[in-house]
Formats: sequence, structure tokens, C-alpha cells
Amino acid sequence: MQLTQILTSLGASVLIFSFMNTANGQIVTQNKSDDVILEMNQAFKKNDKSQLSRLLPKAKGHALEPWAAYWELRVRLDQASTAEIQEFLTTYAGTYAEDRLRNDWLLQLGRQRDWALIAQEYPRFRMNDDREVRCYALGTDAQLSKPETPAELKKLWYALRESDDGCTTVAEKLHDAKKLESLDIWRKARLAMDNNRPRTAQSALNIESAELGKQAILIHADPQKYLDKRIVAFTRKRKELSVLALIRIANTDPDKAAQLLEKKWGLMLTKEEHNWTWGVIGKQAAQKLQDNAHQYFSKVSRNQDLNDDLLAWKARAALRQGDWKAVATTLDAMEDAKNDATWIYWKARAQLSTATTDAQRTEATAALKSIAGVKGFYEQLALEELGQAISVPVKPAPLTAQEKAAAQQNAGLQRALYALSLGLRPEGNREWNYSTNLHTPGGMSERELLAAADLACSKQVWDRCINTSDRTKTQIDFDQRFPMPLKDTVLRKAKEVQLDPAYVYGLIRQESRFIMDAKSVVGASGLMQVMPATAKWTAKKIGLTNFQVNQLNEHETNVAIGTGYLKLVLDDFDGSMPLAAAAYNAGPSRSRAWRKGPVLEAAIWAENIPFTETRDYVKKVLSNTTNYAAIITGQPQSLKARLGTVGPRNAQAPEENADLP
Repeated sequence: MQLTQILTSLGASVLIFSFMNTANGQIVTQNKSDDVILEMNQAFKKNDKSQLSRLLPKAKGHALEPWAAYWELRVRLDQASTAEIQEFLTTYAGTYAEDRLRNDWLLQLGRQRDWALIAQEYPRFRMNDDREVRCYALGTDAQLSKPETPAELKKLWYALRESDDGCTTVAEKLHDAKKLESLDIWRKARLAMDNNRPRTAQSALNIESAELGKQAILIHADPQKYLDKRIVAFTRKRKELSVLALIRIANTDPDKAAQLLEKKWGLMLTKEEHNWTWGVIGKQAAQKLQDNAHQYFSKVSRNQDLNDDLLAWKARAALRQGDWKAVATTLDAMEDAKNDATWIYWKARAQLSTATTDAQRTEATAALKSIAGVKGFYEQLALEELGQAISVPVKPAPLTAQEKAAAQQNAGLQRALYALSLGLRPEGNREWNYSTNLHTPGGMSERELLAAADLACSKQVWDRCINTSDRTKTQIDFDQRFPMPLKDTVLRKAKEVQLDPAYVYGLIRQESRFIMDAKSVVGASGLMQVMPATAKWTAKKIGLTNFQVNQLNEHETNVAIGTGYLKLVLDDFDGSMPLAAAAYNAGPSRSRAWRKGPVLEAAIWAENIPFTETRDYVKKVLSNTTNYAAIITGQPQSLKARLGTVGPRNAQAPEENADLP
């Protein structure tokens, strides 16, 4: 691959030449060794130790030598000596490769239970973004003795959906030391059962006993059979196992679980077990958008017995029913509500809806002011709630030549861009993110982030440009955050099908971050992430003859098909941008099902979307759209106006387009 041929996101710019502080002859030599790097990358994916060992000397001196050396050592890390690993860490000190290998080594040391070496090496781990590594670090003698360790371990352990050695091992150590209660173990098992992870539940219960672990597997396979064989549950273990069975039943049939709890099992459970089980039943009903979800949650007598996930669904169910008092009391119990714009906004709305004094209204207004801005969905809604429109913020002071030069000379950013130029997108993205966010404590300053984003923008690496600029809090540059590549094409295609170009840009920004050949794990391609079957169907509908699927990576064709399909979806959903965005992401049939029920403020409807990905997607697309509209029109905008309300299809509306894929 030639250095200038960067189809993914760099355009046709000459990327690295301006960064290399070497003579022209050295650059030519280095470019010839690009094939070695690409071969090593493939060998690493195949775990081909001999090929990596053979090629490593040829990568010496290459800009991506740290990656080459990492690949070669990583595949044989379990056989490498401590001295060899330390030599690598010293040789590539300060690079992402150094910290990546340290991460892998710490995991290996944890599995080997080498607590002394973990205690020695962990303080040098700069990324500190691996939950299992952190759990292993908590297992060292110095950490085990700290009073705050059990709480931190639980937070890490509960956040992991799959079973892992690190957190489970340290949980066992804390349990043996009587610093972790049985309830903590059972709560992990409950979470695992709720997430359909029987092996994770088994792993947790094995801490109590292997027999209990086996029971978790049997309950997952047939929870009703387990309950049918038990007449009563007097012991602690029997009660908890019954809770697991009820949770498992609630996964598929919350109403059946509710009947079992009310008629029999609720009488035998403790108050905490009773509340948690009703919380799970309420959550499952809420995710199915059942009208009785709020009723189920109302049976919880103490919100503090629920975790934040259950409380979040309780708040959503209350929003859906318009019970503002329940919204407020639920959010008061949520541990992380004070740090999340989502719940700060809804708590303020609940306070304003139920306020009886000026002091209460003042408190709610202050909460809205604390998050109001243009950064995201709820920040924009808070701004409008305060009576302000959404406008393009004042551009920060221009970057100085020195600030730009510092970004251009940053070794990590250089490596990232070089990796991207060779098509090594995962490696390039990791190197870039490490350099901007993790290399130094707290990450780059806002001016440094703007300079790094400017560098990415100048090379048309739009995803790094956007993601980097998005991290600034006070200095907001909309030119970086909301770029408009292919402006002529997008505006023309949007106009041809009578679509708001801001909506098209808002969707592209969320779908692909303007990566020209982006491809999802399910096969969606290009700027607008169109599935092959959908593309073929749309091509026929819009009269695009002789269409071939491989044309989806041609931006003109991709935008034509993407906008054509989006227009058809939007028309089928009565012009509702939230419904159409949900349909674009999760499919029209799901969006149709989700609109059934009461007529809701669209923000409440969006917050109740059962799929986390789609819920996040709809909010971001609409937020993006509002900001792009402010850029394109030069006029203040309203997110609320774009949201409107969502409810069942109007009886007088045309029939649904049943063929819409």
C-alpha cells in the first residue's frame, strides 16, 4: 500500500513526509519496509511466532518499530523472562506499545498470582483502563488492607458482564478475610443471571461453595423446574437461589415472575431480596415497554435496595407514566445520578414539575444551568429549558504556530497517523487515543487537544479530529467537532430527496465519523453504513441502475443510497426524526413496535428505547443534527422542535411500507 493512498479517512494527502525528521533517502528506505510491518501484523493475527521472529530485524528503525516489537514479544509473553520484558519496557519507554505490553504482563502476573511483582509494576501502568488489571492490583497485600478496597472491587466486579479471573480471585480473597459479605457475592450472581451469563453466576457462587455454583447452572437451564421442586425457602441459600430462578423467569416473562413472587415466593424472601426481585421484574417489563412496569416498580419499598441499573429503569418507567414524584425519589437514590447529564436533567424536570416553593424551583434551575450547553442531547435540552436557543459557540483563539508544531512533532501522534496510513486502523486509533488521553496524567490540555484535532483534520482523519476535539469542555471548536466533508455531494443529494442536510450530516457523524470505507461487524458499509441488502432494495427504489454492492464505498453512491433510504424511512414514520433514526439503526419493525403506547414527549420516548445502542444513537443523531443546522443556517436552533412527540401511528396516515427493510 502506498503511503499517500489512504482511502479510509486520510484522503490522498501525503501524511508522514512532513513529520519525519530524516533525510529523503531514509524515508524511501522506511517506506520500503512498510510491507514488513503489514506482514508482521498479519503474522500476529495468526499467532505465527516464527514469522514474527524472522521479520522483526527488518522492522528496525521503522516508525512503527514499537508495534513490530510488541507483536513479536506478545505472542510469546508466557515464555519470556522478566529481564526480557523489562528490556522491552525500557527500550520503548513512553510509547503506547510499552504500556500495552505492561497491561498484558500484569494480566499474566495476576494469573500467576505474583502479587509482589504486580505491586512493583502496577504503579508504572499509565493507561489504568483495564478493570481486571485493577482488580489484580487490589489483590496485593497493601491494597487488601485498605478499608476502601472492598467497595472499589465490587464496583469493578459488578461492571464486568463476563467472568474474569482477576476480580473473582480478589473477591474470594476479600470474602475469606470477611471483608466481603455473602450478599455481595449473591448480588454478583443476580446481575449475571439477569444478563444471561450462567457461567459468570457460577463463578461468583463458587466463592461460597462449588455446589451453589452448580445450582446456578441448573436454575439457568430450567428455573421453573427448580421452583417446582421447592415448597418453601427458609434458609438464606434457598431464598437466594429462588431469587435467581425468579430473575431468570423474568427475563422472558416478567408477568409470570410477578405472579410467582406475589402468590408464593415473596412471603419467604427478605425485604432486600423482595425489593431486588421486583426491581428486576420492573426492569424487564420496562424493556418490553409494558404499561405495568411502573406498577411493578412501585412494589419496591426501599430504593436503596436497588443498584443504579435497576433505578435507571425505574426512573424511565416513571417518566413514561408521567409520575414526576417517582422520578425524583428514584434519582435521589441513584449513586451516579449527580454526575450524569441524563439524570441531572430529568431530576430538574421532576423538581420543576412538583415544586411548591421558590427554593425548589431555584434548585432545579441551578441544576439545569450546571449542564446547559451545546455538547450533547441533555445539555442542549437543559439550555432550551432555560429559555435559550442552540447556537454555534464562539470559536476559540486561533492556534499558534508553536501549538501546531508541538502536535506535529508529537511522536505518538506521528505513529498513529503512520499506522492509519498503512490501513492499521485499530493500532492507529489506540496509539492516537493513548497519546491524547492517557500518556500523561489527565491527558492533554484543552489547547493541546485542539492542536491535535487540528492536525487530524488537516490530514482528513475525521474520526480522530472529532473525538479529540469533543474532549474539550470550555474551548469548543465546531469546525473540528462538526466537520462537513463532501459538502457539495451531501447538500446536493439531500436537496434531491428533500431531506434536511443537517439531519444527513448528523446521522453520518454518528454512523461512520466520515470514515470513507467504514464497515461494521454486521456488514454495513461506507459513510452512511448501509447494509448490502438494504442498498440493493434502495437502489431499485431510487432508480439507480446497474448497482453493485462494492459501490457502497464510493462516497457519491453511498450518499445517494443512504439519503434515499433515510428519506423513505422518514416518510414512513410521518416525518419524525427520532422514529426514523431509531429505524435506521435498529430496523423499521422495531421502531414501529416501540412507538406503540401513550403519546410521549420524544425525549422521554427516546430514553425508554430498550436497546442501549439505539437509545444512545437516537439522542446523538438528533443532537448532531441540531448543531449542524446551526452551522448550515447560521441561525439559532431548537432540539425540542425536532423531537416533537412520539406515539401510535395516526389512523388516517397512509399504510406502513411493509417492504421497507
